[in-house]
Amino acid sequence: MNQYIFFFLSVVSIYSAIMMLVSKKTIYSLLFLIICFFSLAGHYIMLNAQFLAVVHIIVYAGAIMVLFLFTLMLLNLNLNEYIPKKKIMVVASVISGCIMFVVLLASLRTYGLDIPTELQISQIGLVKNLGKVLFDQYLFPFELSSFLFLTAMVGAISIAKK
Repeated sequence: MNQYIFFFLSVVSIYSAIMMLVSKKTIYSLLFLIICFFSLAGHYIMLNAQFLAVVHIIVYAGAIMVLFLFTLMLLNLNLNEYIPKKKIMVVASVISGCIMFVVLLASLRTYGLDIPTELQISQIGLVKNLGKVLFDQYLFPFELSSFLFLTAMVGAISIAKK
């Protein structure tokens, strides 16, 4: 059953990522990106990392996509005219794509493609275990980062007030 869910989520992820790139309208691209984010969160849940899945949905599908949508609405990119691409740019993108494909093939060739018969379910992604590690081993960096975020927020508010 887990294999079917994995393959379904994989197909949804790949299809929505391709449709995001191929789509002509930017709003549709954003919607396909949101679908891709949710399917990736499904993968995180299958890996028993519920906290990472929830944070992924809140941060990426929530905050980042609202920012993209706000920028898109602010720029008003409803251009109906076709801007031809320069031939040198097309050639350069084809060459760089081929180089990336060769690098991908070389990395897959050196990597062992053994599929495990049984996946080990780890408990590392659970919120309880993540909280223990975060507040036991990494308490000082956690508090330091919260202080830096607070300082950045106060700085942003003081700049915006002027």
